Amino acid sequence: MSMLPFMHQSGFAPDGLLMLVFGLGLDAVFGEMGLLLRLLHLPHPVVVLGNLIAAAERRLNRLERGDTDRRVRGVLVALLIPGGAAAFGFAVAWGARHIGHVWPVEVLLIALSVSQKSLRRHVRDVARALAFGGLATGRQAVGRIVGRDPETLDEYGVARAAIESLAENFGDGVVGPVFWYMLLGLPGMLAFKAINTLDSMVGHRTERYRAFGWASARLDDLVNLVPARLAGLMIAAGAVFTADGRAGNALVTMRRDAMKHASPNSGWPEAAMAGALGLALGGPRHYPGRTVNDGWMGLGRTEAGIVDIERALGVFFGACIVNATVVVMAIRLAS
Repeated sequence: MSMLPFMHQSGFAPDGLLMLVFGLGLDAVFGEMGLLLRLLHLPHPVVVLGNLIAAAERRLNRLERGDTDRRVRGVLVALLIPGGAAAFGFAVAWGARHIGHVWPVEVLLIALSVSQKSLRRHVRDVARALAFGGLATGRQAVGRIVGRDPETLDEYGVARAAIESLAENFGDGVVGPVFWYMLLGLPGMLAFKAINTLDSMVGHRTERYRAFGWASARLDDLVNLVPARLAGLMIAAGAVFTADGRAGNALVTMRRDAMKHASPNSGWPEAAMAGALGLALGGPRHYPGRTVNDGWMGLGRTEAGIVDIERALGVFFGACIVNATVVVMAIRLAS
């Protein structure tokens, strides 16, 4: 149950964790709900966050300023934008519990803050692109979900990149928002989403963002410490849902290889996925302007293919079931 007193059940709204279940179900069925948002003339929350971050970055991260000045400004942005998101979440959560018929707004925001269906769709698009369009089309599809240079990838590399993105984003796109909602309610979920969006936009080790995005990248590492490890455990459990998934190997690989990844967090779900599928993931990766020479996670084959993407999607489905089950169990324990 959330630690915030205003998050408890009231006469106007269901229990906060029950609304979380509703939101997860809404996302699983309808995904990003673009049609609904267009009908309501509402922007997606991530689009709002992205516009705010882009405006702040243009104004505050001017290259003629020194690194120290840009780093200080980046710290302020890393605190103010998530703080604003948390304040908005607090207002909505308070309204949901004190004003009639407001609670569906909170459910909608929950659904828009997790990415079960959209992540599945984007990764499946890579498999279909490889199957029906070949390598060039596969590179285009995977380029929409990864930051590395897709032109450096062969067919095996495209498949591995899609699987790695699926595993990593299960952590920060599904488990992370749910974890922070369970801990701090809607304010925690929206603040987490803001931090994650900041990291994806400015948390890069390039000349432009190294100083300004330093705080955003470190804050993202911090808020993902627990969710990333939980995501690895859930991927291992999700392997049970597939015919040839290897739950035990997922746990062994995660424990042995997670820290071979350059990120302190991404290696946990990626190593678990590698073990679950009997693959080797990670390894050297080429990004615009730099190369990351990570070690391989997993002792299996590097020649991943379309079938392996589909297998990974099966593990992902199982892991999402496990994630939702944890929420339901929390409701039962709290009742």
